Amino acid sequence: MTAAAPAVPTPGGGSAVVRRFVRRNGWNLTLLLLLGGMFVFTKIIQPNYGAAAFGVLVLAAMPYAFATAGQSIAIIAGGIDLSMAAMMTLLSVTAAALMDGQGEAFGIVAVVLVLLMGLVVGAINGLSVVLTRVPDIVVTLSFFFIWEGAALLILDAPGGAASQWLKDLLIGTAGADFIPTAISQWAPKALILLVVALGVVWIPLRRSRQGLALYAIGSDKLAAQRSGVPVNRTKVGSYALAGHFAAMGGLVLTMSTGIGTPMQGPYLIASVAAAVLGGVSLAGGKGGLFGPIIAVFILRLARQDLTLMSIDPNVAQVVEGLIMVAVVLVGATVALRGRRT
Repeated sequence: MTAAAPAVPTPGGGSAVVRRFVRRNGWNLTLLLLLGGMFVFTKIIQPNYGAAAFGVLVLAAMPYAFATAGQSIAIIAGGIDLSMAAMMTLLSVTAAALMDGQGEAFGIVAVVLVLLMGLVVGAINGLSVVLTRVPDIVVTLSFFFIWEGAALLILDAPGGAASQWLKDLLIGTAGADFIPTAISQWAPKALILLVVALGVVWIPLRRSRQGLALYAIGSDKLAAQRSGVPVNRTKVGSYALAGHFAAMGGLVLTMSTGIGTPMQGPYLIASVAAAVLGGVSLAGGKGGLFGPIIAVFILRLARQDLTLMSIDPNVAQVVEGLIMVAVVLVGATVALRGRRT
């Protein structure tokens, strides 16, 4: 029996692994540093900023995070979903209408139905893009008005209800006897729910055939088709997943307010801006979800800082809008240059 050959040490050892990790995740690490710096700035302008204010930030960021997750998947697959805000509104009022006057247990049924409805609504967007061969931006903009009208048909004014156990999922912190209070107070239930909801879908998808196909058709649709990737099916699947995340965002809106409101929030441009800032290329085929979610918190914290500095809300809205438009324009310019080269 021959002895096994001795293992050859990897040049650089652990430092090479660290450098490779930093090189691959450089932009995400930069965003984390930026977010950390913004928290320091927030503490300077508001010394009393603490766990309670952080919990408010998380609650404010949740619907934007789910909208951004859905938008990111659509963009990675080479498309864009301009109906995101209207889908969230439709699914929010649907959830509120379903749970109105029902028992607590029916909330489970309502959640399942709304999540399935999100898949269906998103798939309708995708099928329309595939079958008509009209550009995504035109089709989804048309569906923006369709889903907005459908939301008004379900609830023409704020109303409905939400099961108490659903609302409780967003309230308080996930404390435990073995976790010090000083630490647990910085772990709001809303943040844990956000991480779990995103991770359950994205982590298995990222390394699945469907996930790889999303990147393939976003990078080069023709090459993907020649390689045997089912382009049309993958495109429909990307919009179905976008609708699924829109359903999560709609549910959060209903859970946080306790009712459904048939008027969409500013989630469209915000979701595109956060996706681009988070490293998703508008040309498709590049990006993930971690960076865009960090970008959501950066943009929401910027808005919170403007409020803490007592800046006029109208001025703050203008500043926030200018930041998001600038991010999208820069991302679009980079995408166009990438296509030319």
